[in-house]
Amino acid sequence: MGMSVGSTEGDEMCDINTTPLIDVMLVLLIMFIITIPVMTHAVKLDMPRPTNAPPPPVQPEVITIEIDFDGTVLWNGTTVQDLEVLEKYFRVESRKDPQPELHMRPDKRSKYDVVARVLASAQRNRMQKIGFVNVSEFAD
Repeated sequence: MGMSVGSTEGDEMCDINTTPLIDVMLVLLIMFIITIPVMTHAVKLDMPRPTNAPPPPVQPEVITIEIDFDGTVLWNGTTVQDLEVLEKYFRVESRKDPQPELHMRPDKRSKYDVVARVLASAQRNRMQKIGFVNVSEFAD
């Protein structure tokens, strides 16, 4: 391997200095070697195989409680005489597993006092799934 240092005539040297190019190439090679194991790293998991399919989800029973403008309470369309009978219904339903959902549907002209008493009665008897249905009509 010979090296040309130039001639005695004072001509300029027109060869490319490859040392910086080799340095950059070696840095890139080292970076490539370092990052390849990170990209190919994988964790193998042995997941259990299901032996049987999960049971289909059980739809809970829905109880609709309607409260009319005059204070009449309807349990799934049947008129409830007074609050004591309603509490008996709540006690029976709260013992079921899964507990049924209560869908409250108060009339927009019904008194707040009646709705509050029905809700308090449901809470006292440990009803947990209570929701208001069709409340968009109250947006007036």
